[in-house]
Amino acid sequence: MATKKYTVTLPEELAEEIRDEVGPGAFSAYVTRAIERQRERDRLGELVAWMQEEGEPLTEEERAAADAELRDAERHFGDLEKPAGSDLPLAC
Repeated sequence: MATKKYTVTLPEELAEEIRDEVGPGAFSAYVTRAIERQRERDRLGELVAWMQEEGEPLTEEERAAADAELRDAERHFGDLEKPAGSDLPLAC
């Protein structure tokens, strides 16, 4: 994927805390992952809003299936947050 440099303004304390945790070489990767996760959450929120407007209430079976998928997604994203060879997540 092509990259491009952007200027963003972050609270200094937050940025320094992240840089201290991940190191200067991993800061951009950390921010990229955070933005990707937020985009997914935004899209999911839009989908849920649309489904609530357009659809019927969920059955118990549909709700259980959705809960299972949510647990799988949380597990998947939790694994992505861990640096290679580490058992500690990057985020608290």
